[in-house]
Amino acid sequence: MGDDELYASRIFLNAALPLLKVIAQDKESVKKGFAGKSGTVQVSALTGAREAVYGAPKVGTHFFVEDGALRFAKGLYQSPDIELEFPTVAGLNGFFSGKSKKLPRIKGGLRHPALLVSTFKALLSMAAALGATEAPAGEEDRALVVKMYFYLLSSGISQLNKAGHPEVAKWIKASPDRVYAWTVEGKPELSAYLRIKAGNSRAARGVYERSKPFFTMSFDSAKSALGILLSTDDMVEATKAGRIIMKGAPEFGAAIGEYMMLVGSYAK
Repeated sequence: MGDDELYASRIFLNAALPLLKVIAQDKESVKKGFAGKSGTVQVSALTGAREAVYGAPKVGTHFFVEDGALRFAKGLYQSPDIELEFPTVAGLNGFFSGKSKKLPRIKGGLRHPALLVSTFKALLSMAAALGATEAPAGEEDRALVVKMYFYLLSSGISQLNKAGHPEVAKWIKASPDRVYAWTVEGKPELSAYLRIKAGNSRAARGVYERSKPFFTMSFDSAKSALGILLSTDDMVEATKAGRIIMKGAPEFGAAIGEYMMLVGSYAK
């Protein structure tokens, strides 16, 4: 199958962690935590004996907090104000998948304690949303979790392709120019898509408007979407009942569903 540690780290660093921006925008308690703050935060891991696999002694991602607003950038930053550095990539994966409670080495926390606290609160909020086993009771909370999952799945599939995952890379390399989309009926703010062509992939948030997507997995409500995303509803029954609408050939729905599950297996 390839290097599962590498694939998981790409999903956590480049697909999951950028969801902090969504949390900071949509969840009031997290937004208040970052309000008025500025600085640069980096999450990284040392590659050690596996440097040849990763191509660098350290991998990571970072984000800028600019008067409370978050802006993500891939890769390492030369001089972050705060850095959460894991001793190994496996340690980073274990922490973000909830399999390990070992904290990273914290650099700069004493100089920027308020920003550090806000970051950890945001991380905990993100983990709670992505680790949910059933749909939240409130409609706003349900919408937030759906949005985060759509973004994670579209970006996660693209990241697996960029990391050379054999199954995903083979599928995308053989594909003509196609767009796969996820959406909730009547709620364009709960949408994401993945565009693929001849080995290239790009995930994006929102509705694809240049043309009709090749395949869309649509749901009649956020609650119905979570039934499938959290595996609390049966897909066949949901399709019969109209809770999920496959807009495109069924075989393509099965294929995208398989890669959705693959991303989920690496993120948990």
